[in-house]
Amino acid sequence: MKRRQFLSAAAGALALGGCEARHEIEGGFSGIDVERGHALRDGTWPRGDAPSAARRTRVLIAGGGVAGLAAARALRLAGIEDFVLLELEGQAGGNSRGGQVGGIACPLGAHYLPVPGDEAHEVQDLLEELGLRRRVAGRWEYEERHLCHSPQERLFFQGAWQDGLLPLQGVRERTLAQYSLFSRRVEALRRETRFAIPTLRVPLTSRLLELDALSFATWLEREGLDDPHLRWYLDYCCRDDYGAGSAHVSAWAGLHYFASRHGFHAPGDEDAERDAVLTWPEGNGWLARRLAAPLGDRLKTGHAVLRIAETRSGVEVDAFDAAARSRVRWQAERCIVALPTFIAIRVVENPPAPLREAAQQLHHAPWLVANVHVRAPLADRPGAAPSWDNVVYGTRGLGYVDARHQALDPTPRATVLSWYRPLGPSAYDGPEGRRLLLDRPWSAWRDELLGELSVPHPDLAGLATRIEITRYGHAMAIPRPGLLTRLGMHERIVAGRLAFAHSDWSGYSIFEEAFVRGHLAGS
Repeated sequence: MKRRQFLSAAAGALALGGCEARHEIEGGFSGIDVERGHALRDGTWPRGDAPSAARRTRVLIAGGGVAGLAAARALRLAGIEDFVLLELEGQAGGNSRGGQVGGIACPLGAHYLPVPGDEAHEVQDLLEELGLRRRVAGRWEYEERHLCHSPQERLFFQGAWQDGLLPLQGVRERTLAQYSLFSRRVEALRRETRFAIPTLRVPLTSRLLELDALSFATWLEREGLDDPHLRWYLDYCCRDDYGAGSAHVSAWAGLHYFASRHGFHAPGDEDAERDAVLTWPEGNGWLARRLAAPLGDRLKTGHAVLRIAETRSGVEVDAFDAAARSRVRWQAERCIVALPTFIAIRVVENPPAPLREAAQQLHHAPWLVANVHVRAPLADRPGAAPSWDNVVYGTRGLGYVDARHQALDPTPRATVLSWYRPLGPSAYDGPEGRRLLLDRPWSAWRDELLGELSVPHPDLAGLATRIEITRYGHAMAIPRPGLLTRLGMHERIVAGRLAFAHSDWSGYSIFEEAFVRGHLAGS
C-alpha cells in the first residue's frame, strides 16, 4: 500500500472510530437548493403557464452572482435606478456567499480576494468605496483588519506542519533545484509576454496561444519538471483555482496562476513577495452582502429565469417566483444576462452565436464546501502554528480555512473550519464528479472529511458538533487546452438588446473576472 493510501485509510479508521465512540455529529446539505436548478434543467418549472402578472423595468439583470451584482452597481453609478435583478437562490452572491454554523460566520464558497492589480481598476474602485483601501502620502494602503493575518498558510507534510504550501521538510536537493527551475521559467515567460487579471485586458499573443494549446502537465514534462513534490504542489494549485488537475487545464492556465500575480518564488529567494489577500470570516460573502445591500426590493431572490426573448420594442423575461408559486413576465428595454453559459443557453431564445459557441466549449467543475463547527480548539501536531489556510499533503481535499483566524480576540473558543473539495477531473477523481457529488449521502462526505483532517487533528471527531455541506454542481469553468483560443478575449459580449456578463466568458472563475465583466455590461 502506498504511503498516501495508508494515511487515508488509517485516518478514516481513526476518525470514524472516534466519532462512533464519542458522539453523533449533526448536519446535512445546505446553502444551495439543488432541486431548483434541476427543475430548470429538466423543464419541470411551469414554463407553459400564462404569466399571472406583468411588470416593467428599464433594465433587467438575470443572475445575482458577482457579475450581476457588479452590473447593478454600475447601473447605479450611471444614474440608472430603474432596474431589477432576478436571482434563483435565496441569497445573492453566487459562489461568493456566506453563512453561519453555530452562530459563527463562515464562507459557503470563495473565501478571499487577492489585492487587485492595476488592470482590475474597477475592483480597486470598489475596495476604495468600501473603505478597504485609501491613498496615504501618495501610496495606496489597504485596511489592515481585512488583510489576511499571519500566519497565512501551512502544510502538513511528513508528520509535521511547515510554513507555506511548498513541500520543504526533508526533500532532496533535486527537488529544490526543480523549484528554482520552475521559478526561472515563470519569470522568463513574464518578461516574454503579458499575463494579467482580468484576462480581457491582455492581447492574445502567439506565445499565449501556444501555451493554451497544451495541457499544463504536458508543458511541465517538456520542460523536464517531473519532481513529484513540485508536481503535487502545481496540481494542488490547479485544483484550487480551476477545480481540475494539471493534466486537464491548459499550460496557459497553470502558468497564469503565478505569472498574473507575483510569480513563483523558490525557497531562499530574497525577493520573494507573498500575495496579500483580503479575507473575512464569511469569505467573499462580506463583499457580496455589501454589493446587494443598496438594491433593496430591486433584488428579487427565489426567482428562476425561464425565458429571455428579444421583441420589437425591447426584451421579455419570464421568471417563476418560488415563494408565490407564480410566473411573472417582465418587459424591459434591455437585459444583462449574468448567468452561467450552461443556463443562459437554455433560457435565451434564439441564442446568438457567441453564446452557442461558449456553451459548447465550456465544461464546469463540481465543488463541495463543508463547514465544520468545533466546540473547542483542536490539538495540533508539531511544527508551524495554526494558520488561516491549512493543507494536508496528498489528500483529495484542499485543506481548511479557520473562520476565527481574522478575529482580534485571541481567546481560544469554538470556531468553524471550512473544508474545500473539488470534484473536477484530476488524479484523484474521474469524469463522474458531478454524479458523485449528488449521489453520495451527507454521511459519506462527513467520513471523508474526518478521514483527511484527523491525520493532523486526531481529536477532530470528538470536538466536531455539526457539519453543513454546500454542493455546487457547476461551480467553475475549467480552462481546458484550447479554450482561450476559442473564447477569445472579448471585452464586451453584446447581441442586440442582450449584454452577457459572467466569469464563464473568461474561461475560469474568480471574483475579479466576474466583477469586471459585470461592471462593463452595466456601464
